[in-house]
Amino acid sequence: MMGFAALVAGSFAFGALIGDQMSPLVVTAFRFTITVVLLGVLAWPALRKGREAFNAPWRYLVLGASPALYFIFMFEALKTAPAVSLSVEFTLTPLVTGVFGYFLLNQIPTRRVLLALLIGALGAVWVIFRGDLSQLMAFHIGRGEVIFLVGMTFYALYAPLVRRLKRDEPPVVFTFAITLGALVVTLPFAFKGLVTTDYSAVPLTVWAVVFYLAVFASAATFSLIQFATLRLPSVKVMAHTYLIPSWVIFWQLVMGNGGPTAYDMIGVALTVLALVLLLKTQG
Repeated sequence: MMGFAALVAGSFAFGALIGDQMSPLVVTAFRFTITVVLLGVLAWPALRKGREAFNAPWRYLVLGASPALYFIFMFEALKTAPAVSLSVEFTLTPLVTGVFGYFLLNQIPTRRVLLALLIGALGAVWVIFRGDLSQLMAFHIGRGEVIFLVGMTFYALYAPLVRRLKRDEPPVVFTFAITLGALVVTLPFAFKGLVTTDYSAVPLTVWAVVFYLAVFASAATFSLIQFATLRLPSVKVMAHTYLIPSWVIFWQLVMGNGGPTAYDMIGVALTVLALVLLLKTQG
């Protein structure tokens, strides 16, 4: 999950390079398409041996809808809400995952885990606002924030659903089918953009970022979160998302965009403390 956080943070850092050069929904459709092709090639030997993996195919549509709807709602929310506000809302993801984990899997987090979640959320928010409490006080709930809250809820549901719906499918087949489901859900929303985009004007930088999103921020992260979900309580899995703001700082440093401030390091320290608490407890 630490690797998951690092790769997701890379998608933010690299995604900022392409700005508005391609519709976000079109980017999402292409990233899922490339991921489906890549995983399909890897899963083909297992698929040829039998079709048992596609028993109850509705599972893959439900699982794929979770990240797909998250992206769709996020892009819609960004039309009227600032990214900072949505980042703050995203810190609620582990807590919402914990609620789903309780009802779907009967997973009950210990007090130590809840304390770690609180510290991790505080650290993530601190990094987001760079220690400027006046910005935090200015936070307000608008239409965009409400839309994102719905999308974030779908994302929080993903980890418990993986553990609940996973059967005996090989991991690569399971991930391939989930991504296929995500693509099916995304295509109707991205269809207009896919038809009207002038692909001859799209620079290579955009395609390079799309490739990163497909291989590392989709195929790799879906596999990593599946691996972790089958071995850790869902709330612990999603708690690692608190590390994403700290990893974004690391990526910015690697890309030569300036190092972290002293205020940033306070937030990073809090998220690391939360992670230590999570690693020390089995609940």
